Amino acid sequence: MERLSDYDIGNSYEAVVKQTTPITPPDAKDEVRHIVLEIAQPGFDFIVGQSVGVLAPGDAELGEKHHFRLYSVASSTLGDDGKSKTISICVKRCSYIDEVSGERVLGRASNYLCDLKPGDRISMTGPYGHQFTVPKDRTANLLMVGLGTGVAPFRAFVKHIYDTAGGWEGKVRLFYGAQRGVELLYMNDENNDLANYVDDETFKAFEAVSPHPALDEPAALDEALEQHGQEVWEMIQDPNTYVYLAGQPKVVENFDAALAKIAGSEDEWRKAKARLDATGRWAELVY
Repeated sequence: MERLSDYDIGNSYEAVVKQTTPITPPDAKDEVRHIVLEIAQPGFDFIVGQSVGVLAPGDAELGEKHHFRLYSVASSTLGDDGKSKTISICVKRCSYIDEVSGERVLGRASNYLCDLKPGDRISMTGPYGHQFTVPKDRTANLLMVGLGTGVAPFRAFVKHIYDTAGGWEGKVRLFYGAQRGVELLYMNDENNDLANYVDDETFKAFEAVSPHPALDEPAALDEALEQHGQEVWEMIQDPNTYVYLAGQPKVVENFDAALAKIAGSEDEWRKAKARLDATGRWAELVY
C-alpha cells in the first residue's frame, strides 16, 4: 500500500464546489456527502478509476501548510453534468479518539470538505493511479467489491461502461455494503444513482448489511459473497474476469476469508488469486 508521502503534490490547481449533497439519511451514524467539483485547470483530464488529491488547510501550529488526502473520482469522464466539466468525490465526515487525550478529534480533510458550500474554492492535485481501470474489452467480466465510500470508484465504473461506453457484454457484479440498508451509498432514498442500472441484463448489485447495526457490527460482506459463491467462483475461474476491491483494508480480509470458503481451502484461493494478479486482473484500492 502506497503512503501519502509518496505522492507528488507540487503541481496544484483550483476547483470550485458546484454542488455538495448528503447521500446518507439524517439519522445515519455517519454523514457522507457527494461533492461535485468544477476543475479550473486548463487541460485537466483523467481516466475512470483514478484518484485526486485535496489540499486542506494545514495546522499552522505544526508548521503544516497543507493537509493532503486522496479521494477516488466517483464520476465518469463525462462528469455529473454530462459535459466533461466536473468531477465528483464521495466524502465521509470522519472523527477519531485521540489515544493520549481521549478526546474526539475531527478528521481535518473530511470535515473541511463536508463543510464546504457551493462557490467555495479548494486546492487539488492529481489525478493519480493507472492500475484501477476498466478493461477495453467489453466482453470482460467485472467483479467489484467495496464497502462504505469504497463504492465511489465503482459508481464511476458503472456510469462509464453503460453511459459513456454505450453498454457492456460481460458480467458486471457489484458487492457493496453499509451497516443499514438505508445507508447503502448511491442506492438509498437520498441518492439512488446505481438503481438506474439494475434493469441492464449484464449488471447485478448485491447488498451486504450488518446483522446487528445497533451493536456496530460491520456489514456482512463475507455472507453476501458466500450466498452467491457459485457465480463468484465461476467468474474467478474465467480468464476474462477482472477483480477490483476498494475500501479500508478490512474489505480485502473479508474477501479473502469468503473466497477461501468458496474455493474449498485457503491454498486453492491463494493459487487462484495469484493467477489473477499475475495476469493483471487483480486490483486493490485500499486506504
